[in-house]
Amino acid sequence: MELTARPFWGRAWRRRAALLPALLLPALLPALALPAAAHVLNTDLSKLSRTEIFWTYLQLGFTHIIPLGFDHILFIISLYILEPRLKPVLLQATAFTVAHSITLGLAMYGLIQPLPAIIEPIIALSILFVAIENIITDRLNPWRVAVVFGFGLVHGMGFASALTGLGLPQKDYFGSLISFNVGVEAGQVAVILLCWALVGRWAADKSWYKQRVVVPVSVVIGLVAAYWTVERVFFT
Repeated sequence: MELTARPFWGRAWRRRAALLPALLLPALLPALALPAAAHVLNTDLSKLSRTEIFWTYLQLGFTHIIPLGFDHILFIISLYILEPRLKPVLLQATAFTVAHSITLGLAMYGLIQPLPAIIEPIIALSILFVAIENIITDRLNPWRVAVVFGFGLVHGMGFASALTGLGLPQKDYFGSLISFNVGVEAGQVAVILLCWALVGRWAADKSWYKQRVVVPVSVVIGLVAAYWTVERVFFT
């Protein structure tokens, strides 16, 4: 009798792996609901060169997304999972980056003064909105880029709240602002690439992708966003 070896990564394994996002996110729900730790800058910026300042604020921007920016991470994941190909999500991420760069710059130069009590609940609502849209729609609508741009304007004001507490060095104010934005973008791209490697690369074209990935993940993200909305409106 001839024996035929079965591939380890067979159909059954792929189907089980497709359930991983839905299983892992509920397990992470308590952690995601916790407030993020604040940035701490234990460096005398006056003693740093422009290059050292650039790298310092680049790292601050990156860590504002990973690991501190749970809300921004969930927003990026929500953008990605509906259409899990790199080109559409990178287009949305670009619109988001341009928008948050505008409001972050305006806030840091004192041209606008966003109120965290208003901005933070709106950020939570933006995550909830995208999660709900993922559930009720079957495809990426062209107008979503405009919606993401609008939400990016709001998220930029949220970035400003964190950066205001740190301050910017006077000898390279504009350069450090740019490097912080670059770090934020690097963090966002890292989230996108991780989602692509874990899910989008092999599951995007499967018939069960919507039911087993998009819907359960969006439900969990929506619940977290709803919790944050209530917390930020009534308990912050």
